[in-house]
Amino acid sequence: MHEDEANSASTAALADFVRRHPRLFVLTGAGCSTESGIPDYRDANGDWKRAAPVTYQAFMGSEATRKRYWARSLMGWRIMGQARPGPAHHALAKLEAAGRVHTLLTQNVDGLHDAAGSRATIDLHGRIDTVCCTDCGARSPRAELQTRLVARNPEWAQLGARSAPDGDADLDGHDFSGFDIPECERCGGLLKPDVVFFGESVPPARVAAARAALQASDVVLVAGSSLMVYSGFRFVQAAAAAGLPVAAVNLGRTRADDLLALKVEQPVGAALTALAESLSQVSAHPA
Repeated sequence: MHEDEANSASTAALADFVRRHPRLFVLTGAGCSTESGIPDYRDANGDWKRAAPVTYQAFMGSEATRKRYWARSLMGWRIMGQARPGPAHHALAKLEAAGRVHTLLTQNVDGLHDAAGSRATIDLHGRIDTVCCTDCGARSPRAELQTRLVARNPEWAQLGARSAPDGDADLDGHDFSGFDIPECERCGGLLKPDVVFFGESVPPARVAAARAALQASDVVLVAGSSLMVYSGFRFVQAAAAAGLPVAAVNLGRTRADDLLALKVEQPVGAALTALAESLSQVSAHPA
């Protein structure tokens, strides 16, 4: 079978799968945002492409680590802050508008599902466009912090760096000791991106909301995720244990391959766009 024929057959199988299970619990990952210019962490085999990201323990326990993090973030925000939704985000928003998506649980922190118009969304790992104070809990826009970072570190703002996942940037070989980190404007406390770092737990209320949404759904559709991070994979485990079918659109291996009822190995943007168009045609021309 030629590639075009194989893709067409996969799209048809996915459309049939969704038609038979109208209330989708969609779990998305980094593959949805690569077409928006945001790099992902893992290769097609699910292995790290680069060094693992900073842990919560390292960030909170070391001023040197925080200086390195925010210096790199100053550079990476140039890409992250300007990223716009790609085909996968728009397709999922279209599916939600058509009544197909009950809940969209995203492991991404870029806010692009929201920007595309998805509203039934749970940001499992938080949002990188928000900063929180670890002392008083105040939250503020990341864009505002960028202005303060640049004002305090004008020489760093002149540097160039390659973009990395989640608003990071490759900025090795520099002395970060003189980097000046702004403090919380309310209490003078320590600022942290409002995301769940590796080594940090997802807030229990957020997990409970996702589990309740899963119980109210008919099926799980994984989009653009290898599921190598347990915080997302556990929802596929829970679905399988409850007898809910699981489908995945992902290039390469996933941690849940042996749990899948259907796997579509295509670029997630193209596959979801084709799915949304197929279902739209059916709705427009009912039998």
